[in-house]
Amino acid sequence: MQTALDTAKALADGNRMRVVAALIEHEELCVCQITEVLQISMATVSRHMSILYKARLVQSRKEGRWVYYRLSQAFPAPVYQWLKEALRDTVEITTDRQKLVEILSCDTAEFCRRHRLAKAMKD
Repeated sequence: MQTALDTAKALADGNRMRVVAALIEHEELCVCQITEVLQISMATVSRHMSILYKARLVQSRKEGRWVYYRLSQAFPAPVYQWLKEALRDTVEITTDRQKLVEILSCDTAEFCRRHRLAKAMKD
């Protein structure tokens, strides 16, 4: 029962559902890309990803200074199917899908460097 409860709690947030929806459509995304789509701080994205990771819904890998996320193989198949269908045509997911087309058209490393530089200039 704990696994089901952890999954439900992890998905009980709109931003985390948006991340999962993006990862359903894209094999892997960098934290910088997720931050840009959600338009929230990197710290908040990290917190959301930590919750998804602890619930075993996502996996991460580090490449240099960048962290990439993908859906875990432990992601429950019925939940995957339900989310894929339930979120497919929502306004938020459609908007995110359009943003991701633009974001993913850039080289990931270059995008992350620019994103990091822009953040440093704001601070």
